Amino acid sequence: MTKKSLLRPAPTGKPVAPSELTVGIVRVLKRIYAENGAYYRNAYILVAACLLSIGVTTAFSAWIMRDVIDQIFYNQRADLIAIISGTVALIFVIRAIAMYLQATTLARIGNDLVARYQRRVYDKLMRLDVSYFSEARSGRLAAQIGENVGAIRDVLSLALTSLLRDFVSLVGLVIVMVVQDPRMSVVALITAPALGFMSAWLSRRARGAIRESVGLNARVIGSIQESVQGVTVVKAFTMENLLATRLTGLIDNAKQKANRVSAIAEQMIPFSELMAGIAIASVIAYGGYRAIYEQQPPGSMFAFITALLLAYDPARRLSQLKVHLERAVVNAEMLYQILDMPERQSDKPGATPLVITRADITFNGVDFSYGESGKVLHDLSFVAPGAKTTAIVGPSGAGKSTIIALLQRFYDADNGQILIDGQDIATVTLATLRGQIAYVSQQPYLFEGTIRDNIRYGRPDATDAEIDAAARKAHAHDFILAQSNGYDTVVGENGVTLSGGQRQRISIARAIVRNAPILLLDEATSALDNESEKLVQQALDEVMDGRTTIVIAHRLSTIVAADQIIVMDNGRVVETGTHGELANRHGGLYAKLNLLGLGGGGTMAGSGEPVKAAEEITAEPRRQAGGEA
Repeated sequence: MTKKSLLRPAPTGKPVAPSELTVGIVRVLKRIYAENGAYYRNAYILVAACLLSIGVTTAFSAWIMRDVIDQIFYNQRADLIAIISGTVALIFVIRAIAMYLQATTLARIGNDLVARYQRRVYDKLMRLDVSYFSEARSGRLAAQIGENVGAIRDVLSLALTSLLRDFVSLVGLVIVMVVQDPRMSVVALITAPALGFMSAWLSRRARGAIRESVGLNARVIGSIQESVQGVTVVKAFTMENLLATRLTGLIDNAKQKANRVSAIAEQMIPFSELMAGIAIASVIAYGGYRAIYEQQPPGSMFAFITALLLAYDPARRLSQLKVHLERAVVNAEMLYQILDMPERQSDKPGATPLVITRADITFNGVDFSYGESGKVLHDLSFVAPGAKTTAIVGPSGAGKSTIIALLQRFYDADNGQILIDGQDIATVTLATLRGQIAYVSQQPYLFEGTIRDNIRYGRPDATDAEIDAAARKAHAHDFILAQSNGYDTVVGENGVTLSGGQRQRISIARAIVRNAPILLLDEATSALDNESEKLVQQALDEVMDGRTTIVIAHRLSTIVAADQIIVMDNGRVVETGTHGELANRHGGLYAKLNLLGLGGGGTMAGSGEPVKAAEEITAEPRRQAGGEA
């Protein structure tokens, strides 16, 4: 069951109620513990024991100061020197061991938590539909995840160390102070309410600034990443200065917000120093008065001041806890926003595996729109016969690439059905649906790793011999062997060290090794030069043989041999037939496109209208939403 998102609305500039802050922190802590508490229970018990030991030994080190002063220095008890000295040494040995164990254990828990949430976020992102990534900027998303994952670790570490170490130490030291001198304790603790009020006030002020700072930092890192990914475009259009100016503005804004957060958080330091100075001065004055005029032994006074001084650090850290915890909670909430994102493309209840027989594909009255942008497909119906090639052509914005996206269920149709061998793809499991499809896109993407790894992504259990055979069929074997390490050559980011034609042939080899009965080609040769196109087309001819193939192309040379050509315009099928039938259909859209493809520019026969190049008319830029223009 999907949990309600923890992300609260962005601040409006008004102070946040203390109860809201506390409830938000507690809610995040409860969720983190519910998700991880059982897994780390034994480690948490060890950390808790160590932190309690640190707190107790800190309080005891103040307590024993009374005996050090009174018994050794004041009463001259030589027989107690070894016992008291040995006790002090033992306290510090226990404290040292406890500090080491809690630090290393917390570090291991924290690192494991980060790894667990990185895996969770990645798995979640892979389950989200394509529309999410069409709206989210990849660089900023990566930056946000990188910054926010560590917040889960920070929330738990802050809560544990503050509550079990600092709080226990403070309580123990206050007990020592009260036992040593109740009246001086009242004098010393009179500043505590002021510290609590100041902490709550600063926390309310910091929340809005923290959220803005986190968002700006993500934008800065995301902008840098995008500039690096598009560095060739940046240099080609001499955009360096423009982007540098824009990034400088972002960095300055992020710096100002970070400075504001630091200024708010660090305001607690001078205030706590002032309160501590008032408390210590008052205690010294009162204790000095009693020592001089009431002849009070100095041991209690010394133990009291020791406890008071030792209590300063945990009190200061606790006073700043809410501000620091608020920063971690804001990051954690933003991470949970991703984890709580609804999965619109998940398997529907009762989904069954797709069973392929002939691999016939049927679109039956399909309507589709990208959000509120209007319909892209209107009552679309056609049949792509099994083991045959169906080419889809049409002007830009006709809805061609949307068909490919719907067939893979990157999106769900608004109305109508898409059937494979009579099975509605909306009712089958996504894994079995996509497992029966091989896809070659216009822009081939290569991942980090070797050439062999990238081909094997088509089918992880493929053998080296099968990879070699797929590369030969894709006409990629020769240029792969010419690389520095052959199939084990590590490709640059997105295969930047390879040409477009080489990357495309590797992606075709990936499709071949998948050995799927359905092949989708989305303008697979549109970005290639003539020589590369010829090689890639030869590779495609081999992989298309015997498979149900849907081809989207704007170059007529890639579709003339198709068994069936479907001509689309404005999201509708306007013509269907073979190349010969459609090319001779007077006044038809395909005949016009065919004439342009064969005759180039100029004017159409019998028309005084200027004619655009075929590539310009039929090239299909992708929508920002990931579909049709």
